[in-house]
Amino acid sequence: MTNDIMPGCEPFSATNGPEGVLVLHGFTGNPASMRPIAERLAAAGFSIALPRLPGHGTSIEDMQTTNWQDWSGAALDAFDELASRTKRVAVLGLSMGGALAAFVAERRDVAGVVFINPLVKVPSDELLVGLQALLESGIETIESIGSDIKKEGTVEASYDATPLAAAQSLFEGVRDVQENLVKITAPILLLSSREDHVVTSDNGDEIVANASGPVERLWLENSYHVATIDNDQELVESSALHFLETIFAS
Repeated sequence: MTNDIMPGCEPFSATNGPEGVLVLHGFTGNPASMRPIAERLAAAGFSIALPRLPGHGTSIEDMQTTNWQDWSGAALDAFDELASRTKRVAVLGLSMGGALAAFVAERRDVAGVVFINPLVKVPSDELLVGLQALLESGIETIESIGSDIKKEGTVEASYDATPLAAAQSLFEGVRDVQENLVKITAPILLLSSREDHVVTSDNGDEIVANASGPVERLWLENSYHVATIDNDQELVESSALHFLETIFAS
């Protein structure tokens, strides 16, 4: 494995006030897509942990050696570390980061959850069977799922391919997340892009239908999947900030 982190893809943390926010990036992505919102929340006085998940932000070869257990374990470790230096912690995640945010919220006492185009629903059996067939035929990667961004000229610093074994592990993890959404009792802000070519909006529907905590849903009309750096970036950041300030004040 290589330890060379791609420029701009480093983890980020800030120690400020007694309220913390764990920020989690997506599959084949890295902290770069979440850095603006993490810095916005830090500037508002929150303590922040934005980890670089195992296998991300270096090389596709690194990622091919990691799986859901590695990513979910890293998310829990980051939550526990942040909780050790704050009074309360909320979690915020994009895409797979949303699945990890749900995973953490199902297992820890969180103040609130911000989901941005989260993956929390197992794909169709047809897709899973097709994925298994590709793996059995010896195909290890397919085209990249990164940079689903509507804003002209904006490119996500994600991998240029999608590792299939890692994707299969992700879906296995998501199955557990989906089955346990009822355990999330904290308030939820759900941000859903109206047009998303990576994660369908019925993933958000799953949260609305099954989470036990109150859910506020906001539709993003001018962004695709990576909404944190798309046309609705300001709306994403300001609504997340308002939600977090509100739950921490209660």
